[in-house]
Amino acid sequence: MREFMDDDFLLTTQTAKELYHNTAESCPIIDYHNHLDPKAIYEDTVFENISDVWLSSDHYKWRAMRTNGIPEQFITGDADPYDKFLAWADTVQNLMGNPLYHWTHLELKRYFGIEKTLSKETAKEIYDECNEKLKTKDFSVRNLLKMQNVKLLCTTDDPADFLTWHLKMKEDTDMPFTVLPTFRPERAIGIEKEDYKEYIEMLSKVAETSIDSIDDLLFALVKRLDFFCSEAGCRITDHSLETDFYIPATRDEVNTIFRKRLLGEKTNKEENAKFRGFLLTELGKEYKRRDLIMQLHIGALRNNSERMHEKLGNDAGFDCMNDFNFAPQLSGLLNAMDKEDLLPKTVLYCLNPKDLYMLSTMAGNFQGNEEGIRGKVQLGAAWWFLDHKTGMEKQLTALSDTGMLSTFTGMLTDSRSFLSFPRHEYFRRILCDFIGGIVERGEYPKDEAYLEKLVRDICSDNIQEFLKASQ
Repeated sequence: MREFMDDDFLLTTQTAKELYHNTAESCPIIDYHNHLDPKAIYEDTVFENISDVWLSSDHYKWRAMRTNGIPEQFITGDADPYDKFLAWADTVQNLMGNPLYHWTHLELKRYFGIEKTLSKETAKEIYDECNEKLKTKDFSVRNLLKMQNVKLLCTTDDPADFLTWHLKMKEDTDMPFTVLPTFRPERAIGIEKEDYKEYIEMLSKVAETSIDSIDDLLFALVKRLDFFCSEAGCRITDHSLETDFYIPATRDEVNTIFRKRLLGEKTNKEENAKFRGFLLTELGKEYKRRDLIMQLHIGALRNNSERMHEKLGNDAGFDCMNDFNFAPQLSGLLNAMDKEDLLPKTVLYCLNPKDLYMLSTMAGNFQGNEEGIRGKVQLGAAWWFLDHKTGMEKQLTALSDTGMLSTFTGMLTDSRSFLSFPRHEYFRRILCDFIGGIVERGEYPKDEAYLEKLVRDICSDNIQEFLKASQ
């Protein structure tokens, strides 16, 4: 029987072990999608305790704690930090098979050198040991990231953001890695939201231009996009698509819909889809002109518990997979940009595993380009409810079955936690085991030089080329 989380954790063949230890383990981390706080990175925050860094914003953990029957006071409430940690420790022990169990112990091991497993019995000892280290500058935010060999981070930022902290980091000669913003115009596209009119007013002020028409809105967004790119080095964009997002419409139709909403009237589902599709298409063309990446995260069903949403707001752990079918809409959206040869480099993520093969084959429809871009349209990494062992294996299988694994841009954390970066190790071990299995079943030759390049490309080199970012 194998020891728990030994050096060959998740590696089941000799080829897998060689690929991981000789190549993947030492690759730098390029984390091109996360929700980290740029202010904390710039200020090099030192956390007060392990509960603060581990539990204060992690809705993955919150969901698990609620499932374990933990009262909200010990999750998002005002309970003592140690009591929250103890509640988490009790939950961890009950998470057999859940990636949170693996992530928890990888984080304890890689950051704090703690080999003990977390439970109610070991909680106090582990809590004190972590806190003793966290209060030192050696465990500041920047040093936590350096421990994991992080070279590039892309945060997630609204067009109305002034990017204050990114601009400060750009001038900071002591920054040990690069932090770039991601342009995420979700609130500008979300015409059905209650606060939409207020958001447009805010965007108008930040962009220093009036917004009374769809052309005005596009002008403001492109102005902010150029600010993101020219002043802060933005290389990537992001969009969350949670319901119908593409019905073909003319500019005049969309302008009428937009004006209707600005006047305070409600729009219907068809109008919302026409608006979203038009705006996504026009923005995508602008991304192509600037050689930016367009990420499409598709399929979240958010804020399902009205009671808890009213109490805690967004991103509190009450979201799930949606099951709507969207292949024709996605095809229409991508084609609307591609027919003018203005489809940008694109990464497609799904939250429901039923969509993996559809997205992989959809990507294959739009690969043709004269620039020689490999994998111009990507099946993105296993995302959110899929970023566990089974989900990663299914994503790798779908991609290799119907696409080209060698062009894959690899893993990202999509995290709000500064301790989340061992997830890259988790993915890399699964990747090496996946490749090793193919080789040792005699399905691909053991060409060591090529296999090492394949692993290095997926772990770090492909995404650097995709971003055009040299680190």
